[in-house]
Amino acid sequence: MKVVRLLATLFFLLAGIALLVGPLHAAGFEPTRFTVVDAGTMGKPDVVLVPGLSSGRAVWDAEAKLLGPNYRLHLVQVDGFAGAPAGPNASGPVLASIVEELHGYIAAGGMHPVVIGHSLGGLLALMLADKYPADVRKMVIVDTLPYYAVIFSPDATLEAVKPQAEAMKAQLLGMPADQFAVMAPMMAAQMVKNPEGQKKVAASSIATDRAVMVNAMAEDLETDMRPEVAQIKTPTLMLFAVDTSAAQPDPAKYEAMVRDGYQPMPNVTLVKVDGSRHFIMYDQPDKMDAAIEGFLK
Repeated sequence: MKVVRLLATLFFLLAGIALLVGPLHAAGFEPTRFTVVDAGTMGKPDVVLVPGLSSGRAVWDAEAKLLGPNYRLHLVQVDGFAGAPAGPNASGPVLASIVEELHGYIAAGGMHPVVIGHSLGGLLALMLADKYPADVRKMVIVDTLPYYAVIFSPDATLEAVKPQAEAMKAQLLGMPADQFAVMAPMMAAQMVKNPEGQKKVAASSIATDRAVMVNAMAEDLETDMRPEVAQIKTPTLMLFAVDTSAAQPDPAKYEAMVRDGYQPMPNVTLVKVDGSRHFIMYDQPDKMDAAIEGFLK
């Protein structure tokens, strides 16, 4: 059980009316690190939605139906996650390359979108807003810390975390597929309260390319955005989950980490979502949608 909780915490770190539905390539730009599906209304403001570690774009299905009538949605799926072919993400750095392609996609489409990211997707949104501030009109971060390693130690440094991250990579890559498949539902239960949501999260995890997952997870642990958040002036809504029944992480300590991590950010609004674990879209969909729609108006 200790192993399950540890791995669940690692996964935690990281991770309507549609007038047009189908693959979308902005003005001829075809990304190699992810695919995009348009599931919104043409002519409406653009919203780019980025899922977290091992999740596919389907994690946004309920929210997309609610936002679809009033926004043109660009639903991202990272290659290698949730059954998608790994492509170039199978080796080498992943996160910085995805950020560059998100920038290319947005620029080619002449967009100035809202970017919504969950978990690892929230980290990608922060990285994008930091490097290309003109790309992001507003930002919604769903349960993401600027530096996840502080969950393990408040004094964590990149130098200290790197060997630990590499050891985690080796352990996960070496785990037999049948053992991982047995563990996935237990890890999902640590991140989601909703039973159907648990099944979806477990299925996405099992279908994810293991190399892409562990490389992205390690990069996440080795990415510290705390020095940059003070420079990110994009209006931002940050939703964080608090569930007093969950053993990992400690709710009070986690809330303190969130508030400390985002305190330097000048235009951020923090909203605590009670009664939810990491996947707020499954545990508290009404609360999440109300907060997002209110922020976007």
